[in-house]
Amino acid sequence: MTDLKQTPLAALHRELGAKMTAFAGYQMPVQYPRGIIHEHLHCRSRAGFFDISHMGQCLVLGPAAAEAIEKLTPGGIADLPVNSQKYSVLTNAQGGVIDDIIVTRLADGVGLIVNAGCKDKDFAYLREKLAGTATFRELADRALLALQGPEAAAVLAKFSSEATALNFLQVCDTNIAGAACTVSRSGYTGEDGFEISLPAETAERVAKVLLAEDGVEPIGLGARDTLRLEAGLCLYGHELNETITPIEAGLGWIFKKGHTDFPGAESILAQRQNAVGRRRVGLLVEGKIPVRDGALLLDNADSEVGIVSSGSFSPSLNRPIAMALVDQRVATTGIRLKALVRNSAVELTVCRLPFVPHRYHKPGR
Repeated sequence: MTDLKQTPLAALHRELGAKMTAFAGYQMPVQYPRGIIHEHLHCRSRAGFFDISHMGQCLVLGPAAAEAIEKLTPGGIADLPVNSQKYSVLTNAQGGVIDDIIVTRLADGVGLIVNAGCKDKDFAYLREKLAGTATFRELADRALLALQGPEAAAVLAKFSSEATALNFLQVCDTNIAGAACTVSRSGYTGEDGFEISLPAETAERVAKVLLAEDGVEPIGLGARDTLRLEAGLCLYGHELNETITPIEAGLGWIFKKGHTDFPGAESILAQRQNAVGRRRVGLLVEGKIPVRDGALLLDNADSEVGIVSSGSFSPSLNRPIAMALVDQRVATTGIRLKALVRNSAVELTVCRLPFVPHRYHKPGR
């Protein structure tokens, strides 16, 4: 793994006994000594600390920045309030997804967080599309941390009252343990929590301060994946890619009403209006055999109707679960399907997503 990039917390991960793995060109912790199931359940019950510094961070600045980004995505960006965030996708001319992104509206433009495995192509694409319209700036000197779980707010309240006053998808600038940070109330677990962007040189100090708090434990990529799967959240390269449209991926809720000026709009909006093609669904797996991504799905007539996009054991439900892209005609709760696993047929039932209810901090809750 000598050719892999390292995050600013690489030494800390080794100190904590992490098992490291290659991921998106980085050396990343997949789990710590107590294991993935423990980490997963700890995040669901207390607070989990994640190093997500491999993600790409950038700024798009200028008076036309928000409008320029809106022309690259079906989501509404121009009318997003300052210091608010929105989940969206960058689409290609065929209607597929280049990447899914988090957009933050700033007073002088927008900030973007993109996936680690896509950031090189994303940044090249953005530089090309924004040339002459807005200023693009990669934030290569920033780290990104996450604190997730039902006790995350109580922990962060000891360091920043501004951060814990936020609602879901709101952002503020604050100070944590002497480090200037930009904090959003957001995450990738389905739990209440925060993501903290800060200078790379202060990341280890802030990480150690948070990890020293009662109830906070480090969480690796293994549990991050099972947490997001239970929350029914897409993973690029699985539920999303350049051949899967946002409609197929079940992301119709991100669309701005009346917005038609974005790449692939004609085919995407036609698909949305006509309710054709495939759809992302949840699957409850019968028995104890996990059904992994790539498994073919069959209907009761043994006709192929889709493919599993993500699958794993759910620690919260104590059973295997999966998400899949299936033909529209079988994308209905309660329909029984079969997955081919090592030449055996495993029974599954289509279910609603998410598998575990979201617990985001929203007004009135």
